[in-house]
Amino acid sequence: MTLASMARKYEPRRVAQTKVATSAMIASLAAEGYDTVNAPFGHALVELAKKDKRIVGLSADLSKYTDLHIFANEMPERFYQMGMAEQLLFSAASGLAREGFIPFATTYAVFASRRAYDFIAMAIAEENLPVKIACALPGLTTGYGPSHQATEDLAIFRGLPNMVLIDPCDAADVAGMVPAMVAHDGPVYARLLRGKVPSVLRKHKPDYKFELGKAQMIREGRDVLVISTGIMTMRALDAAVKLADDNVDVGVLHVPTIKPLDIETIRAEAAKQGRLVVTAENHTVNGGLGEAVATTLLTAGIAPQFRMIGLPDEFLEAGALPTLHEMYGLSVDKVAERIKSWL
Repeated sequence: MTLASMARKYEPRRVAQTKVATSAMIASLAAEGYDTVNAPFGHALVELAKKDKRIVGLSADLSKYTDLHIFANEMPERFYQMGMAEQLLFSAASGLAREGFIPFATTYAVFASRRAYDFIAMAIAEENLPVKIACALPGLTTGYGPSHQATEDLAIFRGLPNMVLIDPCDAADVAGMVPAMVAHDGPVYARLLRGKVPSVLRKHKPDYKFELGKAQMIREGRDVLVISTGIMTMRALDAAVKLADDNVDVGVLHVPTIKPLDIETIRAEAAKQGRLVVTAENHTVNGGLGEAVATTLLTAGIAPQFRMIGLPDEFLEAGALPTLHEMYGLSVDKVAERIKSWL
């Protein structure tokens, strides 16, 4: 939080009257023009658990807010409510993994990455146990302010050996990542989109299918290559459609797996001459996809014109989610505006 934002925090605020009030916690992502799928994580986990008795679910008093309540209702004998004690949550998950189970542990991303990091590092990652961590409210997907905005979770976990990192874009990614997480013999941290999740990728690429560790071109473009992850792939695709009206041809490479990174695909696409390369992520510009891509390109001797779209290196403000996305440059209009300004 900057000095200016701190000053604003304590100023009297005039709030415009609107017909609809939306909670900052559950404010819907702006996803006009897309169908939605209800709770794809919870339903995918239930279907997989019917076939694999090793799967169990654990939550830190947040099952309703991570869609794990669907699993809990279907299979109450395989669900463990650990209360608001994240260190206990992950310690218990590691114990279950040692006994041959595949635990899915859910909470908010801030609580896993900040409050329970040492337990995840020592009890799960160091032992390379198959604990699957699925965390809601990643990045700027809530307006509740720094206490709930996990803007640095990928940076925190990227440095952790043995940990796979997934940042899904939409319902297809969320449903597809669940069996991939189970199939991976080791720990996985996944950012989680919950509730009514937009169906984005198959609208642009009907044959899209999530693959762990693989980046995929969703849209080809001759002028700009946006390398994006998470919800910013949706924003990049919408911005590409908007920029096409100005004769700017934007390609979008979706990177749902941050670690391991699909180095070969990123290098091959970025090496194509004549394109501005832009990374886009719902995460601080420190330690996330942008820096990972920059390192990948520079170490390979690939040096295109390069820019990054991401959250600033500061604690963010609280407020309505659409307002915050506009403020911090994650909205479709802001993404399109910045790309056009760099050409």
